[in-house]
Amino acid sequence: MTASEPVTILSDSQCWDLLASVALGRLVTSVEGQPEIFPVNFVVQRRTVLFRTAEGTKLVSTAINNRVLFEADDHNVAEGWSVIVKGTARMLRTNEEIEEAERAQLLPWTATLKRHYIRILPISVTGRRFHFGPEPGPEDAFA
Repeated sequence: MTASEPVTILSDSQCWDLLASVALGRLVTSVEGQPEIFPVNFVVQRRTVLFRTAEGTKLVSTAINNRVLFEADDHNVAEGWSVIVKGTARMLRTNEEIEEAERAQLLPWTATLKRHYIRILPISVTGRRFHFGPEPGPEDAFA
């Protein structure tokens, strides 16, 4: 990526690698037409997003409308990136699913009991890397 290309579209593999490099993302849901956004700690497991939750709004909203968005990002002084996963969220129910999720060793960040594992099965994954720099001047608009 160069200054002449301030935004680069990421491949699927790059998106999953970047998602796996961070632990905090945002779950976006919609219930009765009202958007909700929740910060969640997560892990990537088999190219899915896995998080834990307690009884409450996240669990209820993913049960009512399992179509969700998940976003994670990071940045430094020179560049940043953002990855968005569109998918379906489902609570893990079988012993086999829960045992697999437990192998990811995903621990809650807050001192609360989070008994439910939610897995986001991706429908699409998109990402962008941003190169930071000064805004181009008017003379650059026609270059």
